[in-house]
Amino acid sequence: MVAEVGMRVFGIRPGTGLVSMMRTLLLLMWFAARGSTLYFHIGETEKKCFIEEIPDETMVIGNYRTQLYDKQREEYQPATPGLGMFVEVKDPEDKVILARQYGSEGRFTFTSHTPGEHQICLHSNSTKFSLFAGGMLRVHLDIQVGEHANDYAEIAAKDKLSELQLRVRQLVEQVEQIQKEQNYQRWREERFRQTSESTNQRVLWWSILQTLILVAIGVWQMRHLKSFFEAKKLV
Repeated sequence: MVAEVGMRVFGIRPGTGLVSMMRTLLLLMWFAARGSTLYFHIGETEKKCFIEEIPDETMVIGNYRTQLYDKQREEYQPATPGLGMFVEVKDPEDKVILARQYGSEGRFTFTSHTPGEHQICLHSNSTKFSLFAGGMLRVHLDIQVGEHANDYAEIAAKDKLSELQLRVRQLVEQVEQIQKEQNYQRWREERFRQTSESTNQRVLWWSILQTLILVAIGVWQMRHLKSFFEAKKLV
């Protein structure tokens, strides 16, 4: 099963070897960059959302920690334990798949069931009546998608895998994730093609309608002018 999957992804056809190799290399480079680490600033009552394109049946893990700005020291300090973060995740159909309150530092996990753009929103549990309201938060966020979300050290210890077995497992999961990404790109291409065909069809019918309207107006003008000239006894 593993060899068959590998052949479908990395197989080189006669005459298209270079193209296939370049395509696979680009996929691997893009796939390796799926893990994203960043930090951003928000007010304690502000909501920040991110859009992540995720294939179906893909696990996503997000790790975050918050820092609160200390005006006296003029620097960011670790947030107090009472300050938490509310995480909400919506799928492309705008259905909530995760809505949970966490602490000032934590981890959230979800699995996508619909391919497309997922919305990940975070905001603090602070209110305008709280002690720290009006302060500024720095949130460090690390989002891992697909096999990057797996802790292979923990997997190796749990399943008692050798280094070679662990590496094979990593490669298999990478291949499976690349297949999911390829299927997602095909799905996007198919959706774009349907949208283009629908748009072209609407433009065609609109052009036909415009032509019919112009012909009808021309016929009406000719009949009106004819009636006018007959009334004036010019024809």
